[in-house]
Amino acid sequence: MDRIAESLRDRVMSAEEAAKIIRSGMTIGVSGFTNIGYPKAVPQALAESKHAKDLTIMVGAATGDELDGALVRAGLVKYRYGHQSNDSLRQAINDGSVLFSDIHISQLPLNINQKTGPKMDIALAECVAVTEEGLYLGASAGSVDAAVMTADRVIVEVNESLPMGLMGMHDFFEIGLPPRAKIIPIEKPDDRIGTPFIPCPPEKIAAIVVTDLSDQPQKFRPVDPVTAKIGQNIVDFLKAEIAAGRLPENPGPIQSGVGAVGNAVLSCLEAGGFRGLSMYTEVMQDSAFELLSKGVFDFISTSSIALTDENKQRFYENIDFYRDKIIVRPNEISNHPEIIRRLGVIALNTPIEVDIYGNVNSTHLSGTRMMNGLGGSGDFTRNARISIFATESIVLGDNSISCVVPMVSHVDQTEHDVCVIVTEQGVADLRWKTPRERAELIIENCAHPDYRPQLREYFRHACEISPGKHTPHDLIYALSCHQRLADTGTMLR
Repeated sequence: MDRIAESLRDRVMSAEEAAKIIRSGMTIGVSGFTNIGYPKAVPQALAESKHAKDLTIMVGAATGDELDGALVRAGLVKYRYGHQSNDSLRQAINDGSVLFSDIHISQLPLNINQKTGPKMDIALAECVAVTEEGLYLGASAGSVDAAVMTADRVIVEVNESLPMGLMGMHDFFEIGLPPRAKIIPIEKPDDRIGTPFIPCPPEKIAAIVVTDLSDQPQKFRPVDPVTAKIGQNIVDFLKAEIAAGRLPENPGPIQSGVGAVGNAVLSCLEAGGFRGLSMYTEVMQDSAFELLSKGVFDFISTSSIALTDENKQRFYENIDFYRDKIIVRPNEISNHPEIIRRLGVIALNTPIEVDIYGNVNSTHLSGTRMMNGLGGSGDFTRNARISIFATESIVLGDNSISCVVPMVSHVDQTEHDVCVIVTEQGVADLRWKTPRERAELIIENCAHPDYRPQLREYFRHACEISPGKHTPHDLIYALSCHQRLADTGTMLR
């Protein structure tokens, strides 16, 4: 009870009692980001009772199975907004039983605050502690600050398994609404501009549930020779930019997407001799945590601390050491275009596929099946000093397939926002290049050698028959090339 203000202790109840506050058709804004800091007890109680259906769930990014999985399998979710990564939810989105709208992470809290969507009924937040001032969150921030501000009522899960040392690591700042939105006074990643808690009037708090449930452990594919080569190619590119005078010796804050490629890229920074760097990102994962410990990074601004169990334990046990080296910010700040542009962030993200002109598909398999969602890659790509997309040249599996295609099956980031494509094969610097120059660079530098002949043939054919020669395409032939590339992958295995 030390984590709950004395004046609020009369709101303490069981998860089952708190779940009864939620009614069918309600909209719930939830805490959490990349399976970190999400509520677990109330969603599980709700899934067991099944008393409330047709729910709309809004969350900054993915949550764990206790929420996204359990509620979907119970048939309680009608709409889901924000990034996701749960198998059950993904299947429901792709079979049409859950309606999903993909939204840039920076725009979700803006849309919530502007009340352009459904009315926010409940904010549901996992916290370290709750005081009369407000809510002290766990190891993420997400978009729940916007939900708390606009919701009629707030349900709090106080998680006693979280260290009290997390209090003070967050930085919440109310921007306000256009046309009177505030300037965000961040000039470097370690600037603190707000409060370590989400302000919340005590009268809004309808229930407090005490739990000790842990987040699902993060799992990252280990660095392998292919991803290590990708990382080395990016480090070589950055060092060449520094040598040419286009970047300073300390090239500015780095943003990295989640996953094996992002982990590999960050891991290569130490071997590249970099020291004293900073991050301005949305997720701090294992490799960044290691580099913070080693002094490669001096400071990290993030919206989520997503670590494997081993590193999470190290973080919690040494939290006093990391307190002054990490800020956890809400999505409206972590992904805000104003700050990304001002700080000159170097963005590193991973696509599903890229095409020969530099368009990127980050979300859809074969153009129709949702994978996870756009997340924050668009926020950083369009506003970064240098936007880099890095991927393996081929995806190995039952049917190996090229990640470089004639035309992406779905466009998330257009050629106008993508500066550099990197694979284990090499680097294509697309800046100042015409479409036809981009095509030649991407095919020769980034495509896997086994697929280059088909890509060259498509480009040659398109240049011959396309009515317009600026960005040559044969649309029907481009679609057939997708299947031919997949068939070639099967034969090459």
